Amino acid sequence: MDLGLTADEEEFRTELRDFLRANPPPPDTGFPAQRAWQQTLFEGGWVAPHWPASLGGRSAGFMQYAIYVEELARARAPQPANRVGINLAGPTLLSHGTVEQQRRFLSPILSAEDIWCQLFSEPDAGSDLGSLRTRAMPDGEGWRVSGQKVWTSYATEARYGILLARTPASDESGRHSRISYFVCDMKSPGVEIRPLRQITGECEFNEVFLSEVWLGPDSLVGALGDGWRVANTTLAHERGTAFPLKEQVVQRIFLDRMLDDARHMPVDPPLRDELARCYVEAEIFRFLNLGTLTRLSRGEEPGAESSLVKLHWSLLSQHLHETEIALDGASAIASLRDGRGGASSPPAWREFLWSRAASIAGGTSEIQRNIIGERILGLPREPRAERDLGQS
Repeated sequence: MDLGLTADEEEFRTELRDFLRANPPPPDTGFPAQRAWQQTLFEGGWVAPHWPASLGGRSAGFMQYAIYVEELARARAPQPANRVGINLAGPTLLSHGTVEQQRRFLSPILSAEDIWCQLFSEPDAGSDLGSLRTRAMPDGEGWRVSGQKVWTSYATEARYGILLARTPASDESGRHSRISYFVCDMKSPGVEIRPLRQITGECEFNEVFLSEVWLGPDSLVGALGDGWRVANTTLAHERGTAFPLKEQVVQRIFLDRMLDDARHMPVDPPLRDELARCYVEAEIFRFLNLGTLTRLSRGEEPGAESSLVKLHWSLLSQHLHETEIALDGASAIASLRDGRGGASSPPAWREFLWSRAASIAGGTSEIQRNIIGERILGLPREPRAERDLGQS
């Protein structure tokens, strides 16, 4: 692909930079600040430039969207509060939702009026969504849902969640053919949310218990039993577009800062080798993202190749933070000794602890390797009894 920018793309970048200068991002990264920042973006028409202009976006091309993500990352802008809505639920509804669902849900996603969460993972079906046990049983014109979800970010703030549940089907032989995709009102009777404390001391994730929760007939996204195909649209956007593009810039800023620190201290040869590896891995990540943009520009879905991007980001993130701790040496050990937890954690240690989740969140690295092996390399599938966790 041509790595240069067209005149329209340069104009797009200039307009965005002018907006960011006129509306400096807040330094606070807490949820209230994220929500206020999203409302600022919304008022300027900058929440989701890749969405159709008729639905609140700017009908931006994929290169313009990459510019958008990079510029916000460079400006150290906090992430919008409604990330699940903007990056996962919204694009899925654009692809598979009815006109009425789009009219009802999309605008409040952009304004942060309605926050969304993702109700996919379960205690025994994290990366193996095909084994999920939450059930949606017909009840009149709608469904009654019972089950448990876990690792649900923003559940305490969310008005709606995208939900996968097992539904009755005539063909009982296929695990995936019995899964349907719903929109769940998180304020419905029967929804219980329990926060989970993380290694950092914070509680971003939650368990969600669903007990006979009523879902109306308009809550089904796509056809009954077609939830696996709809969910793959969600997962492809999660692994292959907005998040990796942002992280490319964030990780490169982190790497440049670490390299600058290393220039002003004695560094032994093995650690210099690790710094060089970090640089090479960051460049590979950049080119993987360019490959994603190329596929999108051709009208292709991110597809299984998004697992390459996700796997590489997981390894890069952990390697960068491990190398920073090694570079900090004794001071890093002292910061751990002095305690950790929430906002009081020293930045290096908080970032290091967060990086531990990189190989789990969004699909484990083991699952990404399975997808790469089977769907890209054409390797034979493992027998079901011997498979690690299945695939999502």
